[in-house]
Amino acid sequence: MKDKNNILRIIATDCGSTTTKAILIEKREGEYRLIVRGEAPTTVEAPYEDVTKGVLNAIKEVEELSEVIILDGDKILKRENNTDKDGVDVYISTSSAGGGLQMMVAGVVDRMSAESAARAALGAGAIVMDVIASNDKRMDHERIKRIRTLRPDMVLLSGGTDGGTKKHVVQLAEIIEAADPKPRFGSTYNLPIIYAGNKDARENVKESLDDKTDLYIVDNLRPTLESENLLPARDKIHDLFMEHVMAQAPGYKKLMEMTDVPIMPTPGAVGLLIETIAKRDNIEVLGVDIGGATTDIFSVFQLAFNRTVSANLGMSYSVSNVVKATGLKNITRWVPFETNEKDLRNRIRNKMIRPTTIPSTLEELQIEQAIAREALRLALEHHKAMAVGLKGVQTERTISDAFEQTSSGETLVNMETLNLVVGSGGVLSHAPRRVQAAMMAIDAFLPEGITMLAVDSIFMMPQLGVLSTVHDSAAAEVFSKDCLLKLGMCIAPMGKGKPGQEALKITIGEKVYTFNYGDIEFLDDIKSSERVRAILKPAKNLDIGNGKGKEMEIELEGGLVGVIVDTRGRRPFNLPENDSERIANLKRWYKSLNLYPEY
Repeated sequence: MKDKNNILRIIATDCGSTTTKAILIEKREGEYRLIVRGEAPTTVEAPYEDVTKGVLNAIKEVEELSEVIILDGDKILKRENNTDKDGVDVYISTSSAGGGLQMMVAGVVDRMSAESAARAALGAGAIVMDVIASNDKRMDHERIKRIRTLRPDMVLLSGGTDGGTKKHVVQLAEIIEAADPKPRFGSTYNLPIIYAGNKDARENVKESLDDKTDLYIVDNLRPTLESENLLPARDKIHDLFMEHVMAQAPGYKKLMEMTDVPIMPTPGAVGLLIETIAKRDNIEVLGVDIGGATTDIFSVFQLAFNRTVSANLGMSYSVSNVVKATGLKNITRWVPFETNEKDLRNRIRNKMIRPTTIPSTLEELQIEQAIAREALRLALEHHKAMAVGLKGVQTERTISDAFEQTSSGETLVNMETLNLVVGSGGVLSHAPRRVQAAMMAIDAFLPEGITMLAVDSIFMMPQLGVLSTVHDSAAAEVFSKDCLLKLGMCIAPMGKGKPGQEALKITIGEKVYTFNYGDIEFLDDIKSSERVRAILKPAKNLDIGNGKGKEMEIELEGGLVGVIVDTRGRRPFNLPENDSERIANLKRWYKSLNLYPEY
């Protein structure tokens, strides 16, 4: 592969479960920019059973739109030198076709080593099908049956600190041995098992698993109670994903030969990009991808990266699971009109059995966006439970520490310090009005203080994630200029007040803007991409991030939507129980933001 200073044209693809997307990136006038985008149906299933056919079809569309010849038959044409008009310098790809990477994890203690193992698997882009732990209250025969039934792509086994007891992790290895698990793809090879536990138990684990499985040993992911070392396990998961899982999928061997760097699982690539941007800009980031079957959340807080998959929360295939998890009442609270329960359930069921349909009326759109709020809210709750400090750590605490909620095992997600929210997935990226995407994010995540809201314009974060391993500055440049659409800042004072009372004053130059408690509205006169200095003065019982009643001077940035001031109150706020009062509030808020055409 060329030196990165000589990389001027890049073709990147993402092979999804239904659609394969291709993007062309070029360096023009000293900066890397997205040139065109193409897509085609994914061809991993019958009758084609060759993923490269969909890839070539997507690249052909890019060829037609860009008028650059990229293909030489079924091969990627490479540029010999920088004067060549046709060809590309680099070809990269991600994939979640065939259901992505499905894993089981096993650990000695479910809230310690097993949870660390789950974080390692999720961070590598896997869907965690089940977590087996010595203390999960299941009998051995139940665990064995579960392993045999699920048929994961690989298993991550962990447990015990280095030098600690070996008994329990060896028992887990024996359970896996007794299950004699078979992989989901390929009947001619053994299931990959990654052992990332107590180094003193390695020989015992080998005795149990070496003959029946492909056993790989990496550094302990929990070498001590006070430390976590996830990177070796994550790297090995990536390697095995390519060597075992993708190698068995139709056409992937050909695709692997075409790419210049290893193919990455789509969620792993998205997470890598979120992590790269957070470190580059030294900010705390929350990213979400809400799909038809799952909702992925990625975050970087206190320099720690976390990812969770809510595999039962989605907007089409899993839409009924959202209703089951949150209850119909929580969905209807966001709908600005009276609803009939039977009619609403029928609408939701129709979406589940016809997953590719889109709303055709305003009412259907409002119901879909109400469901999205709840799917996102539940996914964030799941993420908060997983993105935690290390459990089992003994810490010394002073009297001042006793008043801070920072002890081991507590969530790292802090909406007050959050700088950026990035949303992707059809319901957010393709909302008819950008302000609708902003409002869904605000209602679901309830940001506090000052937070920038953004969406992925055409869902190219996966390709940019794998590009960051080849050319980090090109990935960051395209992400900032072509991928990330800034909707605008959300200003949300924290605390409780009385409806109608003054909550916040914002001074910009000679102008003073006043906002009352219980409202949500635009801060006028700040245009897209405009930056202005402002003084924010909250009421004495409210906090904008500097303490109750204390003013703050800050640079505000507008976006496609504008700056939104949310003074609706303490998080989480409760909507009125009375339907007419609740609907009146929703209509007032939606009208102030011009959310829907009729308001």
